[in-house]
Amino acid sequence: QVHLVESGGGLVQAGGSLRLSCAASGRTFSAYDMGWFRQAPGKEREFVAAMGWSGGSTYYGDSVKGRFTISRDNYKNTVYLQMNSLKPEDTAVYYCAADSKATMRSWNYWGQGTQVTVSS
Repeated sequence: QVHLVESGGGLVQAGGSLRLSCAASGRTFSAYDMGWFRQAPGKEREFVAAMGWSGGSTYYGDSVKGRFTISRDNYKNTVYLQMNSLKPEDTAVYYCAADSKATMRSWNYWGQGTQVTVSS
């Protein structure tokens, strides 16, 4: 059981940057795969990025490759998403997710989301 809380969202102009944070409760965070997803109104949830529990494996959705970077600080129980070169189409609610089974397929814990709005 883990509680996830996202922060760092906001309004930014196209071409700008934001850094999202996801703070996790508990002491088992270091053994979880962590991921970021996003969802715009009326659209399907979209995979953004994921990182294995060891930090050795990262994955990115095609739409954000080269612009976004996922990282984690296990000591602080926090995962980050650095977003650069933001585009209006990046506008969405961004959700942090955790996979306690470390499969990157069973995202069984979710945060409440943080809004990211990119103006043109």
